[in-house]
Amino acid sequence: MKIVILDGYTANPGDLSWEGLKEWGEVTVYDRTKPSETVARAAEAEIVLTNKVVIGRKEMAQLANLKYIGVLATGYNVVDLRAARERDIIVTNVPAYSTESVAQMVFAHLLAVTNHTERYATGNRQGRWSSSPDFCYYDESIVELSGKTLGIVGIGNIGQRVAQIALAFGMKVKALTSKPAETLSTGIEKAELKELFQTSNVISLHCPLTPDTHHLINAETIGWMNPEAILINTGRGPLVDDNALAKALEKGRIKAYCADVMTEEPHKADHPLLQVPNAYITPHIAWATFEARQRLIQVAIENVRSFLNGHPKNVVF
Repeated sequence: MKIVILDGYTANPGDLSWEGLKEWGEVTVYDRTKPSETVARAAEAEIVLTNKVVIGRKEMAQLANLKYIGVLATGYNVVDLRAARERDIIVTNVPAYSTESVAQMVFAHLLAVTNHTERYATGNRQGRWSSSPDFCYYDESIVELSGKTLGIVGIGNIGQRVAQIALAFGMKVKALTSKPAETLSTGIEKAELKELFQTSNVISLHCPLTPDTHHLINAETIGWMNPEAILINTGRGPLVDDNALAKALEKGRIKAYCADVMTEEPHKADHPLLQVPNAYITPHIAWATFEARQRLIQVAIENVRSFLNGHPKNVVF
């Protein structure tokens, strides 16, 4: 059996192992695969694993041996599911492997804005503290999270974990969700969109990208926010209208934007959000802790094992 991994580098740049897959056949791992290379590289494979390489109807039509596609991520928009069903190709994903890591990144971003640790550490390297006439100095206000309101858009696995951490900080938590209010965990108050945006000091996006949530953050909804609000996006880049947000940041309409995702990845060098100092962008790394990547690979291998044993799990329908 031939197993091909089309873009293995981001999940495993060399500090983990695909060894578990070799039990079932020949394994070929490509660090990266261009769209023009996909069919040739997967031509003989019965099992293909992909993270961001698209496997659409056109590719499947040319892959006669293909029986299984394992997505090395939770999101599976890189696969044409309808075409896969028509060809009886099983598609699986890896759910919830990065919940803890992404929630941690939310607060890494938030604390970077509220406590300015990097700014002060940099200033000290430049002699700011050693030349201070006082025992301390602070030229940026430091914000205490306790008592502030965190608005969470989407209470899935990650949203719920973010809520738990926020409550531990002493924050109030509101959530925009389709779940009934009585099913929410203690301390989480259900709110409608406008109320959540108007009353939250911090807003964190954890909803899926759908036609309804595309550009959820736009000129109108930004206008509902508190000028001191901090917006955090570790969900999907297109939840945000980048141009409208960049203009709002330039005008001081909100305090800061923290994001680990962008509409286009990697983004263009002249992206408008890179031109404003109160936008803090990390390169889609919230999921990429060693522990999360280790879980990802373990589950991906177990998904293949289950498929070959005739009992596939984590199947995407």
